Amino acid sequence: MDHHPLRSFQTSLPKTLSLFFFSLFLLFSSTTSAFDLATIPFNDGYSHLFGDGNVVRSADGNGVQLLLDRYTGSGFISSNMYQYGFFSANIKLPSNNTAGICVAFYTSNGEVFEKSHDELDFEFLGNVAGKPWRFQTNLYGNGSTHRGREERYRLWFDPSRGYHRYSILWTQKNVIFYIDEVPIREVLRSEEMRGEYPSKPMSLYATIWDASNWATSGGRYKVNYKYAPFGAEFKDLVLKGCSTDPFQEFSDIEGCADQNTHLEAQEYAEVTPIRRMKMRRFRQRFMYYSYCYDTIRYPIPPPECHFNLAEKQRFKETGRLKFGGSHRRQSRRRGRNTTPVDENDQNDM
Repeated sequence: MDHHPLRSFQTSLPKTLSLFFFSLFLLFSSTTSAFDLATIPFNDGYSHLFGDGNVVRSADGNGVQLLLDRYTGSGFISSNMYQYGFFSANIKLPSNNTAGICVAFYTSNGEVFEKSHDELDFEFLGNVAGKPWRFQTNLYGNGSTHRGREERYRLWFDPSRGYHRYSILWTQKNVIFYIDEVPIREVLRSEEMRGEYPSKPMSLYATIWDASNWATSGGRYKVNYKYAPFGAEFKDLVLKGCSTDPFQEFSDIEGCADQNTHLEAQEYAEVTPIRRMKMRRFRQRFMYYSYCYDTIRYPIPPPECHFNLAEKQRFKETGRLKFGGSHRRQSRRRGRNTTPVDENDQNDM
């Protein structure tokens, strides 16, 4: 296990490993042009959610920094709710000792549909000094919190040293999670999923908060406020979708249909053969838990699971990597529902 900080990681590696990681960089950066995205100023699409002075707008108005100190975390929310859309931001995560911290970039309607909410998540999980950030993606539909759909991953870069674009595409046909225009996960809607596919209007959220009770090694390592305040930076924000009022008696169904057709025609709405190759390689190398391969948790896999033999061979029947880990449940977090997760400390970190 390597305990060196990431910023000195490359210089401490043998030449062969340095070449390996350089090849990964080329794999994920080459032949993938940036999406043509229209960004909006923060005040045009978002508002303060919680944290008072810990939501710090940038001088140019195009971004925001969310702070966590010993008193409170912080967050922002989109001004409107959307019936399908593309949600994206360049994000830079806190550095140094980030154990116990969770930075979330997600869509939800939990404040409107408390018992039947939908949700799509990026959740970045802090770590002790010298170990990298990890993250998970998740999906809920119609309050199906009893059936978590988590996947957990490592990254091929240090997310605290620069900005990287994280994006969520949500259409009536599919959900795609992107990092820097590389798709890392796709969920196709199926009739068998029924209401467990997110289908009600959602807002976009971004938060940073103290998740000491579960985020790092199942709560073993807590937030150390000696290093506070912790700051997560968001800029180049994108909101593309049909703005909808869920309480409106007669919604503009035709207008949303046109906008959704336009959304589905965008280049990021399809996983092309080149992108599918990148997604397959990412998942084979960096995914360390998937609910689809967790036969203890789900003896009968959820209907949207499509097994990839190369992926499956890496996992035990618990969905964890074959060289170890533990399986626990996360506690309730601020304003969100309990989610079962794999708390694998992963000896390869």
